[in-house]
Formats: sequence, structure tokens, C-alpha cells
Amino acid sequence: MTAQNELRLLPWSGPEGKPCYLSTDDSAGFMSRLADNIESEQLDTAAALLKQAEETLGDEPADPEDLQLLAKELTAALREVLRVASSRGHLLAASESQRI
Repeated sequence: MTAQNELRLLPWSGPEGKPCYLSTDDSAGFMSRLADNIESEQLDTAAALLKQAEETLGDEPADPEDLQLLAKELTAALREVLRVASSRGHLLAASESQRI
């Protein structure tokens, strides 16, 4: 199993919004692949929302309700993308320390 400092932050939260971690040496295992797939979907969603935001905030005035919904969706997507970045950054740091 991995050391405590090499746990993978998973792209979902547990009860009460607490982070979930995976401890495994198998980066091709079921849970690792599931996390990879969910992270990929979260990044795709964020990219689609960014495109939607660019269109919504274009030249024509936007409906306040549409803007509020967009802001909520962008906030959720940003939270997920930050979790992915944190998890992947930690994985990169862990793999670098194993090479040394």
C-alpha cells in the first residue's frame, strides 16, 4: 500500500463534504480508473461551461436568472477542477520523489 503522504485525493467528497482518499499501488486498478474517468468528465464539463459563459457574457445583455445559474455552475466546476489540480499535483510530486 502507499504511504500516508502518497494517498490520492479522489474527485468526490464523502459524508459532510469531507475529502476521500485512495491508498493503492495499482494506478490501473478499478478505483484509480474510476477516479481518472470522473476527473476527465469534470474537466470536460468545466470546458463546456467556460464556452457557455463566453457566449452568455457576449455582446448582448444576459438575463439575470441565466447569469445566476451560470455563476452557480461555474462555481461548482471550479471547485471540481481545483480538486483535480490538487490531486494531480500531489501525484506528480509523489512520483518525482520516488525517482530521486
